[in-house]
Amino acid sequence: MTRAEFDTLAASAPEALYALFQAQAAQLAALTARVAQLEARVGGHSQNSHRPPSSDGPRTPPRSQRERSGKAPGGQPGHRGQTLTMVATPDTVVAHHPAACGQCGASLADVPAVTVARRQVVDLPPLTLAVTEHQAATVCCPRCRAQTVAAFPGQVAAPVQYGPRLLGLGVYLRHYQLLPYARIRETLRDLFGAGPACDTLAMAGAAAHAALAPVEAAIRDALAAALLAHTDETGIRVAGRREWVHVVSTARLTHYARHAKRGQIATAAIGLLPRLSGRLIHDGWASYWHYPGAHGLCNAHHLRELTAVAEQAGQGWAADLHALLRAMLRHVHQGRAAGRVASPPDECAAFVARYRAALAAGYAANPPPTRTPEGPQRGRLKRTPARNLLDRLSAHEDAVLAFLHDWTVPFDNNQAERDLRMLKVQQKISGTFRDAAGADVFCRLRGYLATLRKQGQPLLAALALTLAGQPPLPALLPG
Repeated sequence: MTRAEFDTLAASAPEALYALFQAQAAQLAALTARVAQLEARVGGHSQNSHRPPSSDGPRTPPRSQRERSGKAPGGQPGHRGQTLTMVATPDTVVAHHPAACGQCGASLADVPAVTVARRQVVDLPPLTLAVTEHQAATVCCPRCRAQTVAAFPGQVAAPVQYGPRLLGLGVYLRHYQLLPYARIRETLRDLFGAGPACDTLAMAGAAAHAALAPVEAAIRDALAAALLAHTDETGIRVAGRREWVHVVSTARLTHYARHAKRGQIATAAIGLLPRLSGRLIHDGWASYWHYPGAHGLCNAHHLRELTAVAEQAGQGWAADLHALLRAMLRHVHQGRAAGRVASPPDECAAFVARYRAALAAGYAANPPPTRTPEGPQRGRLKRTPARNLLDRLSAHEDAVLAFLHDWTVPFDNNQAERDLRMLKVQQKISGTFRDAAGADVFCRLRGYLATLRKQGQPLLAALALTLAGQPPLPALLPG
């Protein structure tokens, strides 16, 4: 619009000019909001959003939420190092005797040693497969002349087959070390000169899955009785479709379950969360709030969200609340180090007052959205990420500050996130599960192996016993 056209419109139709102004102002507001949204998306990384570190670009500076401890790097005083030590009775002794005197050249062949210096080399024995032949004899009865055939052991079902230790190693490489079947076969061939076919390895996994059904049920019962449990979920690909793996875990127990849904339909079908009797630690996903009882929220998520609000929106209250949550965590750590078990009431009340003051400042900087003639007239108005964060921190204050009021409650949900991390690695390696049955096999075996690893139990021996029909039961004391 030229200046002459503007002057004509202002003189002849001021209402039309005002309408044009309103339309352009609304468009400017929409574009400004869109630019802010795109800038937030571009500026998001693993330190201020839920994105994993693997999504960070090469220009994203690595930053950690951890504070400097003031300690020197490396082992700390009192740390017990690990090193090789000599054994009293080696498997093989190789004697080295000098043949001649190093000074005059006289023969020393029959001269006894004055002293013997010892050095030991710890190495693998020659790797080879051992073949055990089972022979079932047929015996003729001297009395009735009937022939009786001895029975083979139940696990010896074929004329030639692989044993539970070798198959257990294959299952371990597949479901714990996440190797594809073809690479497992290559690895076993390189190690032992022979290896099971891919189908044989898959059938071994299915056999272990069936044998571990009662063990998984026992783990579920123990988790249901735990005083505190963590939960989370992550997406996987099953036969090309997006599905979800849900984890419920403690420091000693792990349970995975696959479902096509992410929300309450899935958790109700899996059936573990409705049975929990203790506190549930999670990231605030809406489905988890349907379950009664005490809750605890992951403050690692809150720190990242507060970082984004402070950096991208330039709101000081977010930086203040970020520092306050970190100060609360230091208070808990220092109290534990001093031998205390709870916060003094006055200190706890002071922290809570500062927390609420920071939220009040946040609400002042982020008023609720209001309807405008140009905007939608029905439905819930869209809130900013800062406002959504404030509403969550205010409505669920008890769950956010549970770690301050009860020192047995963790600050974050890292336990569940660590338990899910290898699921993402598996997806990066394989890309997908071919079918739902394979995903279910992986979930049960991975949960069992993760539980054994947390408890320091040997995995290979456990898998060999599992394939022999005698799976070891992990410790199931509720935590």
